[in-house]
Amino acid sequence: MKTDAEVKQLVKEKYTEIARQPKEMNASSCCGATGSCTTEDVYNIMADDYTKLDGYNSDADLGLGCGLPTEFAKIKHGDTVIDLGSGAGNDAFVARKLTGESGKVIGIDFTDAMINLARENAEKLGLNNVEFRQGDIEDMPVTSNKADVIVSNCVLNLVPNKHKVFSEIYRVLKPGGHFSISDVVLEGELPKKWKDVAELYAGCVSGAIQKNEYLSIINEAGFSNITVQKDKTITIPDEILAAYLTPAEITEYKKGKTRITSITVYAEKQSKDDRNCCEPGSGCC
Repeated sequence: MKTDAEVKQLVKEKYTEIARQPKEMNASSCCGATGSCTTEDVYNIMADDYTKLDGYNSDADLGLGCGLPTEFAKIKHGDTVIDLGSGAGNDAFVARKLTGESGKVIGIDFTDAMINLARENAEKLGLNNVEFRQGDIEDMPVTSNKADVIVSNCVLNLVPNKHKVFSEIYRVLKPGGHFSISDVVLEGELPKKWKDVAELYAGCVSGAIQKNEYLSIINEAGFSNITVQKDKTITIPDEILAAYLTPAEITEYKKGKTRITSITVYAEKQSKDDRNCCEPGSGCC
C-alpha cells in the first residue's frame, strides 16, 4: 500500500514524462508515459472530443481527460474560473473563451513541466487573463471565496485525500459559486493487482473510488444541489487488459459486475457560508 506522498510522487513523475513527450503519444492516459500502446482501439478510451468547443487549442490537448466539464459548467462572461489539474491548458483556454476578456482563469497543476507547457501555450495565444500556478490542489495557492466556477477534468481520482480537495474547493468558491468536475469512479471492485500499477494510476483507473463514496464526500463537504450531469461507461480494450492481467483474470474481470465510469458532477456552495474556512497554510475546516 503506497503512502499519500508516494502516490503524489508517482503522479508527478508520470505526468512530467507525459508533458515532455510528443503529444501524439498521449492519445490515451492509460498509455501515458510508457508509450507502449500500439493498437488503434487504445486511443481516446476516456477522452471526449473537444475540437468543436470554442477556445479549443490543439497544442493544449494531450488527450488526458475523461469528460467535457466546461461544457456543463455554466460559465458566464466575467466569471473567475479555476481549473484543477490544468495540464497543458486545454480546459482553461475553453473556459477563457466563455469568461471573455473581463473574466479570469487560473489553472493549478502539481507538475512543473505541465505548468511550463501551459504558460507557453498561453503566451502563443496572447492571453493576459489566464494564469497558471504550480501547487497541490489539496492545499490550493488561492485565497478563500475567489472563484465563481471551478472545473476539473480527470484529476481528483489521482489525489489521495479527496475529502481535503473538496473542502478546499468549498473554501475557494465564492458563496453561491459552483463546480463541474469530470472524474473516473467505480461501481464494483477492481482487480487487486491494479492498485500498484503505476501506468494505471496515472491513467486514472486504479486511483478511482466508488461512485457512491465520491458523491458522499461532496455532500459531506457542504455542497448542495449535487447533480450527475453525465455518466459514461469506460471500456478498457483487451490490449490494455492483457498488459496487466492473465487470460483467466481477464475472463473473470469481464464476467464480474465492475463498472468503470466517467461522471461529470455539478454542485453548489451555499450562498451564505457560516463555516469560516481559513486561509491556506493555517489549517481549514
